[in-house]
Amino acid sequence: MLAGPPRTEDPLNVVIAGGTGALGRRIAADLVRRGHAVTILTRSIRADVPYPQVTWDGRTVGAWAAVLDAPNTAVINLAGKLVDCRPTATNIAALTASRVDATRALVEAARGRGVRRWVQASTTAIWSDAGERWCTEETPLPEPGLPQMTGVARPWEEAAADAETEHLTVLRTSIVLDIDSPAMAKMVGVTKAFLGGSLGDGRQWFSWIHRDDWLGTVRAGLGIEPGVDLPDGVVVAAAPHPIRNADLMAALRRHLRRPPAPPTPAPMLALGAIGMRSDPALGLTGRHATSTVLPAAGFTFRYPDLDGALSDLLG
Repeated sequence: MLAGPPRTEDPLNVVIAGGTGALGRRIAADLVRRGHAVTILTRSIRADVPYPQVTWDGRTVGAWAAVLDAPNTAVINLAGKLVDCRPTATNIAALTASRVDATRALVEAARGRGVRRWVQASTTAIWSDAGERWCTEETPLPEPGLPQMTGVARPWEEAAADAETEHLTVLRTSIVLDIDSPAMAKMVGVTKAFLGGSLGDGRQWFSWIHRDDWLGTVRAGLGIEPGVDLPDGVVVAAAPHPIRNADLMAALRRHLRRPPAPPTPAPMLALGAIGMRSDPALGLTGRHATSTVLPAAGFTFRYPDLDGALSDLLG
């Protein structure tokens, strides 16, 4: 019988807001395997989620706040609508509200309750289309930036700034490579369908992180990753070697054994996005985002290079 992760002698009671999504389930399973207790805050109970769930509306403080009274409590806030939608004013307002309202409710509910650790989700898209600028934790945000990127992520982070906790980690996550994630499923799907050419000119940067390394960064934020001591503040959750979109698609074709495919011109992508009710900027913009904080804190990536990550995920 294979040995699992070492059990902890000081288990956390981890409250995960937005824990029914792909990443929420991943971190819940990871923590439970390590001996920690997990409670998921959700707008509707899911029968296929095997962890304790408590309903909330994601906007106001209610009876659900009692889950924060357990000793040794930590919060992981992943709550928010999926970003893959048309960048209309209505959709951007809904994306922003789903994140900001949930974060404000958590911050208010946590006051006076002694929350030990807080891992606040954010995104490297906060830098919008960074072009050739290389972004780290110290890189200033664009002014004003794209409404559906900086315009959503900036108030999301600001809503957590007053969280009453011993340690706050704001995790600016890049694209998480995981076979269960919507983003990777879409990339793999188009590549298998022999449509895996580059998007636009293919020069836009693609920052990414393997799901296991993302789990490790979350554990570091919770203070339970051996040998890693994160400071308070922003942490970029991205592998150390971003790649161009053209190189990403070439790597996917190679791992999925597909021949070269013609690029998708930007106007064609924009037209297709209308029919798919998607945002073409998700494919045509990019960021070269890496962390200086993680290596300085002692974090080691299991999958620093894309080929290794894809080999693990796609066989």
